[in-house]
Amino acid sequence: MDYYIVGILLFITLFSPFTKSEPTKLDRPSNETELIHGNSKPNCKAAEPTKGKQWAVLIAGSTDYENYRHQADICHAYQILKKGGLKDENIIVFMYDDIAFNVENPRPGVIINQPGGDDVYEGVPKDYTQSAATAANVFAVLLGNKTAVQGGSGKVLDSGPDDHIFIYYADHGATGIIGMTDGLIYAKDLIDVLKKKHEAKAYKTMVIYIEACEAGSMFQGLLPNNWDIYATTAANAEENSFGTYCPDDYPSAPLEYDTCLGDTYSVAWLEDSEMHDLRSETLEKQYKRIRRRVFTQDLDFNSHVTQYGDMKLSKEFLFTYMGTNPDNDNYTSMANSKPSGFSSASQYDAELLHFWYKFHRAPEGSTRKLEAQKELHGKISHRMHVDHSMKEMGKLILGSENSTMMLLKTVRPLDQPVVDDWDCYKMLVKTYEEHCGSLLRYGLKYTRALANMCNAGITMEQMAAASARACAKIKP
Repeated sequence: MDYYIVGILLFITLFSPFTKSEPTKLDRPSNETELIHGNSKPNCKAAEPTKGKQWAVLIAGSTDYENYRHQADICHAYQILKKGGLKDENIIVFMYDDIAFNVENPRPGVIINQPGGDDVYEGVPKDYTQSAATAANVFAVLLGNKTAVQGGSGKVLDSGPDDHIFIYYADHGATGIIGMTDGLIYAKDLIDVLKKKHEAKAYKTMVIYIEACEAGSMFQGLLPNNWDIYATTAANAEENSFGTYCPDDYPSAPLEYDTCLGDTYSVAWLEDSEMHDLRSETLEKQYKRIRRRVFTQDLDFNSHVTQYGDMKLSKEFLFTYMGTNPDNDNYTSMANSKPSGFSSASQYDAELLHFWYKFHRAPEGSTRKLEAQKELHGKISHRMHVDHSMKEMGKLILGSENSTMMLLKTVRPLDQPVVDDWDCYKMLVKTYEEHCGSLLRYGLKYTRALANMCNAGITMEQMAAASARACAKIKP
């Protein structure tokens, strides 16, 4: 396949009406004016020294160089917490660790999270890497269960009733799902772990930040407001989240990089935390700043940072969870201002963007050009396979060409979880993959259709029959 055919396939994949969902009606908070313009009244009160220990669990769920940004986000978070005074013994890091010394990294041993930024990789603890960076280990660590941990450093969240916990996750997500290197974490399973932690009185307060598409679906209708847990997410339960500092963005990744350096929500909170005295900035104030910076008027590149859980905790100071860098004691808003918005690429397209630039920038006629072309074609072919198989499957089950798209647009009320029967949901995902191959990252965009099939009473047997027929016609 020559250059032009690859280009045509890329255009079809990114802009076909079937693969691009229509914008949905979004709920807006009642305090819209404050969210857009900010609170002009300065917060002069400073945080008191915290009682108990400060703990942090940092999780990058992805692998491979095209997902550079997730490990960059996590490493950057570590540097902020370390400068804030948290101890390495209380910071637990999950990352596959295949980026810093990746053959595609133009600066071996260095990871940056912004154009011209400092190395954020140096000194990061390698607690759970490679085969130890698993969903099961995440749950074991959160529960403080040392005997359940397989591999890694063995560090767990050995917290007590006076301790404060900060959890930050960055990777791909979907409807009630976030990814790990070995599979998926379902919202119901995460909530069950948090419930056990709460019932064990193993913390005083907990804050969770999640960077992922549809991240709000991990908490919507599931996280109670009386567990002393406050969470914010990169997007609500139905939106994409976005990569930033990508090639040809403004600001752009340096020319030698063919991948995005960060994610909009993550970069927003990380850069905000670097600039401010966290003894006088509340979680609520940071939430509003992040929301303003991430929000755009472009519905195709827009997400609403959203908050869940115990809203009383939003009045607490960031210092309680992140410490604070003494260098920020003399913060002034004018001197430390950051750009008001981002150029961005959806999490799904950021992956393809890497392969496109890798192909486009390779020397004509080179082996590297040919290999990049094969990689790009493979990614596009997989997307086309998933698109067609999901469309065909919806037609077989529900009898309409547009069934799958209708299911993707069906959104549940804000007080309800995205699915009622989580076992059904898991089984439908598994059944599809058994017959049609792995969804991989791109295919996760269709999981809302599977969740809504469960909500509509579709059985595993119906799914298996439809998947087998749909994928018998389409070669993976």
